[in-house]
Amino acid sequence: MAQTAQLKQIDVAENEAQRIFQMQRAAYLKQPYPSFDERIDRLNELERVLVDNVDAIAAAVNADFGNRCEEETKILEVFGCVDGLRDTRRRLKKWMKPQKRHVSMNFATGANRVIPQPKGIVGIVSPWNYPLFLTVSPLTSILAAGNRAMIKMASSSQNLCVLLAEKFAEVFDQDTVAILPGVRGSEFSTLPFDHMIFTGSADAGRTVMKSAADNLTPVTLELGGKSPTIICEDFDIETAASRIMYGKLVNAGQTCLAPDYLFVPESKRDAFVDAARRLVQERYPDTNDRSYTSVIDEKSYRRLRATLEDAEAKGATLVPLVPSSSFNDVQRKIPPHLVLDPTEEMTILQEEIFGPLFPVKTYRSLDEVIEYVNVRDRPLGLYIFTNDKQTEESILYRTISGGVTVNNTILHVAQHDMPFGGIGASGMGHYHGHEGFLEFSKLRPVFTSPKLKLIEMFYPPYRKRHQRMVDFMLRFGR
Repeated sequence: MAQTAQLKQIDVAENEAQRIFQMQRAAYLKQPYPSFDERIDRLNELERVLVDNVDAIAAAVNADFGNRCEEETKILEVFGCVDGLRDTRRRLKKWMKPQKRHVSMNFATGANRVIPQPKGIVGIVSPWNYPLFLTVSPLTSILAAGNRAMIKMASSSQNLCVLLAEKFAEVFDQDTVAILPGVRGSEFSTLPFDHMIFTGSADAGRTVMKSAADNLTPVTLELGGKSPTIICEDFDIETAASRIMYGKLVNAGQTCLAPDYLFVPESKRDAFVDAARRLVQERYPDTNDRSYTSVIDEKSYRRLRATLEDAEAKGATLVPLVPSSSFNDVQRKIPPHLVLDPTEEMTILQEEIFGPLFPVKTYRSLDEVIEYVNVRDRPLGLYIFTNDKQTEESILYRTISGGVTVNNTILHVAQHDMPFGGIGASGMGHYHGHEGFLEFSKLRPVFTSPKLKLIEMFYPPYRKRHQRMVDFMLRFGR
């Protein structure tokens, strides 16, 4: 009986998805180009939902995780979203203006312009790890570009999903923005969207891309991966450890941009370990405290424990950074660990970690570090710690990644005037700022033919004079 009821709920959700899609399609066809004022109003309403419900949002995310510090949600997600909305509103009028373009020589009295126009309906598939930020951040770009949006949130984020669905419905008509609780990803991704953005694992991203291909729907994929962190010889170990361990352990390491593994000079490894141990104990003296986030679910908790056990069984040295803390199976709390002497046979170097485990590798030459990074999948983030500009430039121009933070970690995602996105196995496409506006716009080229009738000189039937004109143009253009 329970299974039958569940299947009926799924059918209802999927029928609702089809209904809302048709509603948004009709609304788009009726008004394909919202004005500047209409777009600003939508962005204002979105901000109002966040600001007026900040405590409820933090409580919902906390409930979904089992424990996620509400201050962490407010700082990392709510403020990040609101700051991005405000930045977008300040710049939107400039972004919407048609761009004048150079006119080719033979049409010099004509005119070229490029008009950024809304694509139509954009589907958002957001993950559980930063469920608000990774829903609202792309939605900001989508609304700024004049589109309509349908949103499928992760099954692990249902408290937040239900809350946002209710609050969005109070300020947005369903033909503009709609959140769909209960719809399956396999059904959502097969809708013929005009664009779709997915954030999640690479395997799920491949499935989404295959579904989108049936409708020739363009996709933006944000997929994560193993982001390398490199401490160079010249950089202070204490400072590096402080910044790296914050980026690693925020949200208990469940961050697509988290430092995934570290390269430290061979002679400085022990100093890094000592600094990390001292700093982490100061910040998280008790991992059962609310400041330290739970692992999202039992499956992920068991996976992380197995990853740690695999590393130890294959010869790694485990360094618990809060020795007084133990594993908490009830709250799904995993004490943070460094993993020293990791080898390629270990799971921890083969798969994205997505948790508070941090393998530390040593090196003697930056060349070996660069070679190691380059033979692996291209990561979403790369973190370089150096005060030497030549060293920084060498690493930047000899590697490639989605984005880079120099002398810190993950902070490039909070820069609103820079594109955010991956490359290769870590994703495709960009959003945030102007690039987000462009990602969800059709840049429509418009050529206005010149009044002079020079083009008629090239009409057939073709004669020798045509050849002479072509020869002249070719010589003239040199």
